[in-house]
Amino acid sequence: MNQIFVLSHPQARQNAAQAVLQAEPGYRVEIKPRTRSSDQNARLHAIFGEIAKQAKWMGRTLTPTQWKTLMISGHAAATGHGADMVPGLEGEFVSIRESSAQMSVARMTSLIEYVQAWCVDNNVEVSQ
Repeated sequence: MNQIFVLSHPQARQNAAQAVLQAEPGYRVEIKPRTRSSDQNARLHAIFGEIAKQAKWMGRTLTPTQWKTLMISGHAAATGHGADMVPGLEGEFVSIRESSAQMSVARMTSLIEYVQAWCVDNNVEVSQ
């Protein structure tokens, strides 16, 4: 049985502790920051849609998904997380990047701010 506890109040902490005490041997416990919210995800994808309509990269029109790849890679480099390219299975080059679905709320906030700043610098109008 999978259980997730948001440690937002004392009772939630007690419930989590009780679940740990009752867990079967071999179960795993993981404590990590909350991941990005659905509102953040929706906002980010809306912005990528606007960028895809209004901007080009190296003279090319890109899809929102391609813009997402570029922005996550750029954000990682700009925030000191680095970027990684590897040769792919068919000789192409592949960017190995972090997953936005696994980003913490704070990390996703940083990515959204990075993308919005890029939009301002590149005359892409994004609705608020």
